[in-house]
Amino acid sequence: MRDLAFKTLRNAALSYWERQSFFGPVEVAIIGAGLVGLTAALYLKQRRPGWRVVVLERGALPSGASTKNAGFACFGSVSELMAQEARGDLQAVVAARCEGLSRLRALLGDAALDYRPVGGYELFRHEEAELAAECRNKIGYFNELVAPVVGHARTFHDASALIGRFGFAGVGTLVKNEHEGSLDAGRMMRTLLARAWAADVPVLSNCAVEAIESSAAGQRLRLANGVTVEAGQVLLATNAFATELLPELAVKPGRGQVLVTEPLPDVALPGTFHYDHGYAYFRQLADHCILLGGGRNLDFEAEETTAPGLTNTVQAYLENLLHEVIVPGRQPRIDYRWSGVMGFGPALAPIIDWVRPGVLAAVRCNGMGVALGAGTGWQAARKLAAG
Repeated sequence: MRDLAFKTLRNAALSYWERQSFFGPVEVAIIGAGLVGLTAALYLKQRRPGWRVVVLERGALPSGASTKNAGFACFGSVSELMAQEARGDLQAVVAARCEGLSRLRALLGDAALDYRPVGGYELFRHEEAELAAECRNKIGYFNELVAPVVGHARTFHDASALIGRFGFAGVGTLVKNEHEGSLDAGRMMRTLLARAWAADVPVLSNCAVEAIESSAAGQRLRLANGVTVEAGQVLLATNAFATELLPELAVKPGRGQVLVTEPLPDVALPGTFHYDHGYAYFRQLADHCILLGGGRNLDFEAEETTAPGLTNTVQAYLENLLHEVIVPGRQPRIDYRWSGVMGFGPALAPIIDWVRPGVLAAVRCNGMGVALGAGTGWQAARKLAAG
């Protein structure tokens, strides 16, 4: 009988205060404390200030890419846009990315983000002269396409004259996007977390959700730690991890690997830089370190995983790019290596839809989470507030 009592009261480790203040019934439970989940929480509290909202995060920090991305405030290089044009309404895609960045900057402020409008550059090595020529020929076309979105007639232009200034080796062409920038992903997430708590939204870490079930209250979330949370509605904002709870969603993971060098104060790389159709990217950080990431296109199958990790293939590719192109002839010490997981799918637009009664999904940012995150959160909040 005693054993049965303990099984029934498996949440007994929670105090009365913890249950009432953190895990009590809520109007909305948000699964995932990344960029989408936290912006959705803030926008929802603006619309429904009296609602009780809680954010549940499986890790000590957001587990996907929100604290692991490169901090690019970008919407697409010419070669990326060329490849993406066949997958849908490209002007609408660019508009969604630009709107998301505008919402993020308006919500948090440029100072909190350390946002810098440094522009974005796409590199083409000498052996990619044919692709470079094709992209240069498309500059006028894409300038006209994005002009109604960005409000400027000249977004892209040939910046090859700057190659020598940057000190790159083996690069024959640079194409610049004037309207991209960079931000500090860590400061972004710290600010979002602080704003959420200030808005009376508890953000609870190490609270992995194992199941979403229908209940009398609407939805019941069963957590790995034995706790249950009753919610009227649920927002699933776990991006690449979405199919663990909703297998029917068209989302596949894609792991991105990153490295950061020791500080290189004699190197000056103002801007964000893209290479290999956007599959490789780098920038110089505020402390003069160089961040370099990407390479999942070397083995899509191996990188289609939610597991954190590094591979020799990708890390060697990144280091070769660093040594041969970015800082030629030098081999700076690598101080950090990590990976983050993004969510991809057949369409470029995110999924922002009711997938079950009372369960809304806002996932699949296709590697553009910084650009799409706040816009996706805003749309999710609007649907939840109306639901």
